[in-house]
Amino acid sequence: MKLKIEKKDLVTLLGRSQNIVEKRANMPVLINVLLESEGNALRLFATNLEVSLTGKIPAQVSNPGKVAVNAKNFFDIVKELPDGHIELEKKENNWLKITQGRAEFNIIGISPDEYPVFPTFETDDFIQIESDVFLEMIEKTIYSVATDAARYHLNGVFFEKNKSGNEVNYRMVATDGHRLSLVDRQSSTVGKELEGEGVIIPYKGLNEIRKLIEGTQEDLELAIEGPQLIVRQGETVLLIRLIEGRYPNYQQLIPQKLSETVLLSRESFLSSLKRVSLLSNQKSKGVTLSLSQGRMQITSNNPELGDAREDIEIDYKGKDMKIAFNARYILDILGSIHEDIVQMQFNDHLSPGLIRPKEDLGYTCIVMPMRI
Repeated sequence: MKLKIEKKDLVTLLGRSQNIVEKRANMPVLINVLLESEGNALRLFATNLEVSLTGKIPAQVSNPGKVAVNAKNFFDIVKELPDGHIELEKKENNWLKITQGRAEFNIIGISPDEYPVFPTFETDDFIQIESDVFLEMIEKTIYSVATDAARYHLNGVFFEKNKSGNEVNYRMVATDGHRLSLVDRQSSTVGKELEGEGVIIPYKGLNEIRKLIEGTQEDLELAIEGPQLIVRQGETVLLIRLIEGRYPNYQQLIPQKLSETVLLSRESFLSSLKRVSLLSNQKSKGVTLSLSQGRMQITSNNPELGDAREDIEIDYKGKDMKIAFNARYILDILGSIHEDIVQMQFNDHLSPGLIRPKEDLGYTCIVMPMRI
C-alpha cells in the first residue's frame, strides 16, 4: 500500500474514529483502525463491535493495499504535521511509514487479516431527515438515558414514527425511571418513512451520530436492517447495533390532568437554580420549590455546608404548595430549552411535574418529585 493524501482530510476522518475504538479493549485488536486504499480513495474502518464507522476520502493511490494500525498513535502523529500532502506506505511486517517533507514516522501495525469482520448492509431503504432536526432531538433526550446496566433496555433512546392525522412526525423518548424526555419533530425532507414499531438506539451510538452531524447542514440518511441502524452522511457510514427488547409503555408515565400551571423566565430559573443547588445535598441534589401567587422560592439545605434560598418572580395564580426535585434533573431540562418562557405543571408535592417550553408542545419533560 502506497498513497498520498491531504492532511486535513485524514485528520477529520481519524478524528471521527477516536471515540469508537476501544481504549482498554478486551480484544486488543479493537484499538486499531483498518486502512484500505483502492482506486482514488482511502477507506477507514473502526469498530468496538457495538458501533462501527467507515469513511472514505480522496487519495492518490500508487499501490493499493490494507493495513491496521493503532488509531490513537496514528491520529496523534498526523494532527501534529503541517497542512499539506502526507505519504503513507505499508512496509514489511505491517509497519506503516508516514512521511511529509523531512519528517518520517514508522509505526507498528498488524495484519489486516486479524481485524474483525466488519458489519455490512444491503438495504437501500433509507429515510432522510435534516441533520439539525435530528441533532436537536438527540440533545433534548439523551440526558435522560439510564446508565444502570441492570435496565439495559433503558440504556438508549426510543426512536419511532409518530403519525398524527395525515402528518408524519418522528419521536424520541428517553427515561431512567426518575425522569422522562419526549420530543416530536417533523422532517420536511422527501423520502421513505421509517417502518416498524420503533427501535432503541444505544447511548454510545447516539453520541457518535451527534459528533458526526454537529456543524453540518447535509441531510442524514437512516435505515434499519435486522439488529442494526445504518446512519449515512456523505461518504461516512455509522452502523449501530440496536438494543434488543421492548421499550416500556412511556405513555403511562405522562400525566394527563395537571391542576397548577407556572410560567417563568428560563434564564432567571436556570441561574437561580444553579446558585441555590450549590448548597444542596451532594448526592441527591435536592431543592425545594415553594410556590405562591407571583413568587417561587427556591431553597436548599445541607447540614455539612449550610443552606440557601432565592426568590424569583413567576406567573402563578394557584394554591400555595411546596414540591422538591433533584436540581440536576431540572438543570438538564433547562439546558436543552432555548425559548425564553418555560411552563411547569403540577398537581401536588407527590405527583410528577411536567416541564416544557411555553411555545413548543412537541417537547415534554416529566420529573418525579422527591420526598420533602
